[in-house]
Amino acid sequence: MEKPKAESAAQHRRLREVEMLLEVSRRMAAYDTLDEILNALVEVTTEELGAERGSLFLNDPETNELFSRVAQGNAQREIRFLNHTGVAGHVFSTGEPLLIEDAYADERFNRAIDEQTGFVTKNILCVPIRTSKGEIIGVAQTLNKKRGKFTRRDLSLLEALTTQGVLALQSARFIERMKKVRRQEMEFIDVVSEVTADIKLGSLLQRVMGEATRLLNAERSTLFLNDEKTGELYTEVGQGLNSMQIRLPNTAGIAGAVFSSSKTINIPYAYADLRFNPSFDKKTGFFTRSILCVPIINKNGKTIGVTQVLNKRGGPFTAEDESRLRAFTAQISIALENAKLFADVQQIKNYNEAMLESMSNGVLTLDDNNKIVTCNAAGLRIFRSGVAQIVGKTAAEFFTGPNAWVLERLHQVEEGALGDHVMDAELIVAEEKVSVNLSLQPLLSVEKKRIGWMLMIEDISNEKRLRSTMSRYMDPGIADQMLANGAESLGGKNVLATVLFSDIRSFTTITEALGAQGTVALLNEYFTLMVDCIQREEGMLDKFIGDAIMAAFGIPVSHEDDADRAVRTAIAMIRELWHWNEARAGEGKLPVDIGIGLNSDNVVSGNIGSKKRMDYTIIGDGVNLAARLESACKQYGAHILISEFTYRALRGTYRVRELDHVIVKGKTKPVAIYEVMDFHTDSSYPNLIDAMGAFRNALAKYRAREFGAARKLFDEVLALNPKDKAAHMYVERCDTLAANPPPADWDGVYVMESK
Repeated sequence: MEKPKAESAAQHRRLREVEMLLEVSRRMAAYDTLDEILNALVEVTTEELGAERGSLFLNDPETNELFSRVAQGNAQREIRFLNHTGVAGHVFSTGEPLLIEDAYADERFNRAIDEQTGFVTKNILCVPIRTSKGEIIGVAQTLNKKRGKFTRRDLSLLEALTTQGVLALQSARFIERMKKVRRQEMEFIDVVSEVTADIKLGSLLQRVMGEATRLLNAERSTLFLNDEKTGELYTEVGQGLNSMQIRLPNTAGIAGAVFSSSKTINIPYAYADLRFNPSFDKKTGFFTRSILCVPIINKNGKTIGVTQVLNKRGGPFTAEDESRLRAFTAQISIALENAKLFADVQQIKNYNEAMLESMSNGVLTLDDNNKIVTCNAAGLRIFRSGVAQIVGKTAAEFFTGPNAWVLERLHQVEEGALGDHVMDAELIVAEEKVSVNLSLQPLLSVEKKRIGWMLMIEDISNEKRLRSTMSRYMDPGIADQMLANGAESLGGKNVLATVLFSDIRSFTTITEALGAQGTVALLNEYFTLMVDCIQREEGMLDKFIGDAIMAAFGIPVSHEDDADRAVRTAIAMIRELWHWNEARAGEGKLPVDIGIGLNSDNVVSGNIGSKKRMDYTIIGDGVNLAARLESACKQYGAHILISEFTYRALRGTYRVRELDHVIVKGKTKPVAIYEVMDFHTDSSYPNLIDAMGAFRNALAKYRAREFGAARKLFDEVLALNPKDKAAHMYVERCDTLAANPPPADWDGVYVMESK
């Protein structure tokens, strides 16, 4: 009786299992999606085996990971791990089912998943999921038997349940894969359609790289185009590079190898490949793991660049990734060429426009109907008009009245179909005359057909005014040199110059004796001689101030020896003056004497004045000091005084003696002054060399507060030349200071009270 009961129970159990398996098949057939089938299988196995939790892991061949989309319990999340790790990885790799009574005692158990989910695994039942062909596509796993422990029967039942559902799994997965491919294809078409609609190279490259990075689930991508002029691959944008521009020879590195061979390179481990150059990683701080690089080939079969994606998330790039990237680059190659062509054309256009805008000459272009199409900035400036007042008008509307001659010239050129040039013509602009040089040229198409005209207008008004103005100041050669440097030479600048002031002594007495006409005649003759001396040394005559002359050396054209030129000019002025006085004495006329002051300093030069009257001049403290020194010549009985700044700037050797340390009117700092004595002859200053030596020694004693010794030496100077006014002055100072000793902080500086 026992045996039939056991057989009956076994039959009942088998019948129950068959019914259960049929129920699994029926339930699987009712579901459409992979997620639903996975969820149903997990529910059935967990329920039938009396487990707390069940999981079903499928293999992802693209990433070599096992993943679970459904897990019963508190958490519903996707879990991924490499398909050779943990208990599930062991079952998948070996194909052997496992029954583990104590999970934490098994070294294959991965505790990290429990830590992620908060679930505590006690015992495990895990079996491989096989297809009808024996291929393992995943594993099924149940955890924590509610009553007792998992048995071999439970193991067999789990295998049977998963085998029953494998067909539905395969079908659902195939359908899901097809849907994914279809979705990717539609997305691919949309992406290509959207990307290729962009014609601007910079934004197109950015969008292409963004889509390539996203489509291949990569960290970074870069598109290199070939620059045929330089033989370089260049990129204007790189994802994650903050739009850094990279240029490299089109034969260098991975990108160069792909470009040269026109073949795809897929490197799973970059640093293991000898072609990889790690220097760029060092430069950017990026770590390259995997590289996929494909050539970009245009419709003519020519390689025009390469696309490179780096570091696929989840593993190396696959053959499918290669196919997708090749298809993507093939589709966008035409758009890239069009965008590159557009960029080249735009660059040429921008270059031409920039060139026209930067020209100092006005340029107007007319179409075939003589309508003004463009006018550059210089043209607007010349005509003192805005774009709206010029562009769009016909030549007949714009060149009217006194400017109608331009229209007549245009008609003559149209008849002859040749260019024409008009030199130094006049345009009336805003009721003012503008001197111009005009050039008219036909504009021709590629087929050599006339499509319009170009008028080039050179405004020479400033040049004519400058030439007229500068010829009043300086030698014509220097004026031409200034004009070659442009009108901005007169715009105002800080320059180092040596300033010369000269003045006629006792001029009031002379004018009283000569009268008005005689005074004018004298000044004209005198100024002619003096200006010739200035211009011989390429100095600039700044102005006449009554009988005084102001000149400068170092502006508008500087020389390395401007201080020497100024001193040589002063010496020449004295000599010319004495020679002129000899002639005047023969005619019974009064002699003329002058004093000259020189100072070297930074001054401001430029055209200064009002709109109605401008003068090119110089201003600054350096000018004032030169004027003060000219005035001081009277006090020291000198003809030429120079400041310490001019003295230090001299390159040549001159007969110069130091006269004094003075504080001029309006200043607080002392300056050393020197007397230039090269112009003297034996008659004008006898015993000059001996007197200069004695004066130098006397001045040293004077500054050392040895006033008695200093007076004796100054007396020696007077014995050699009784007319030395400076020596007389120091004799008086020595007597005064000897009688009234100066304070302890006396430094020998003399304060000039007068200008």
